Amino acid sequence: MKAGIINVTGYAGIELARLLSEHPEVELVSVTGRSAVGKRLPEVLPHLWSIDLPVTEKIQGSIDIVFSTLPSGASAEALVPLIKDGVKAVDIAADFRLHNPKVFESAYKIKHPAPELLEKAVYGLPELHREMIKSALLVANPGCYSEAAILALAPAVKAGLISDDIIVDAKSGISGAGRGGQTTNIIDQYAEANENLIAYGLDGHGHQPEIAQELAELRGSKTSKVTFVPHRVPMTRGILATCYAPLVDQAVNKAKVREIYKEFYRDEPFVFVADTPPQTKHTTGTNMCLIYPFVDVQAGRLVVVSCLDNLIKGAAGQAIQNMNLMFGIPETMGIEHLPIYP
Repeated sequence: MKAGIINVTGYAGIELARLLSEHPEVELVSVTGRSAVGKRLPEVLPHLWSIDLPVTEKIQGSIDIVFSTLPSGASAEALVPLIKDGVKAVDIAADFRLHNPKVFESAYKIKHPAPELLEKAVYGLPELHREMIKSALLVANPGCYSEAAILALAPAVKAGLISDDIIVDAKSGISGAGRGGQTTNIIDQYAEANENLIAYGLDGHGHQPEIAQELAELRGSKTSKVTFVPHRVPMTRGILATCYAPLVDQAVNKAKVREIYKEFYRDEPFVFVADTPPQTKHTTGTNMCLIYPFVDVQAGRLVVVSCLDNLIKGAAGQAIQNMNLMFGIPETMGIEHLPIYP
């Protein structure tokens, strides 16, 4: 199949190009990049020397699948004409993740550019929506923090193990902010980021309503009570989320919780219930999410640690997993890499 990437020069776009170039069923034929139009891809990103494509203003030629890594708002605007022409799309921005346009506008402080497409979009988390993704024309890739949190909590919510009072404390590498902010955002400048830890988005982060939406659906309710606090840590990539929620039954022990989690993810190729607390280095360069659930007996809480690579399972790798499902090819194709370590 022929693929195009809108905004190849962002971190997610860069990883998409690298991964798609090795995918046995995909030919990458067109890439765009607003600041690099007129150049060839290796001029802009020398490590992609083997992908000798021109960077154009818009997608060129006929394609079967398009990926967009543009900022929220701009992404939907770029995708609308392609979707109307019947091109399948995976949006890595936030434009189609939230079902309610008013919730989107509150979270991202912009008016939704294509609300008419929201009911056609499928939330791109195969572990929850695999069958819907298979028949979708438009898939909304999950946010990186959201994916780590939802995968950590989904088995417990589905099994009714926890009450609706959830706290997600998550840390991300600097690449989670995207490439565009590196020269303008003080926390992304080396002197400020090095040996520094910062909490942000305390007045509202766009991934909070996304987490709440998906957990509420699992619970069969309209809303879910989720407190989400993200942090930026001085490393390049990776997310580690620690999630807390009161147990409904205080007699539930760690062994029972692990049994429920292992059964929930038994057939999932990219989620592993770990025997020891996972580290971000354990997922670097992979499409894996590692999960470690345990019980705080004294407090009567479930605690779940999850980690993933924010640029792979949290972005490009997840997008390819969704593409594979949309075209009926093996779900794991092109994204079966082992971790890079150390």
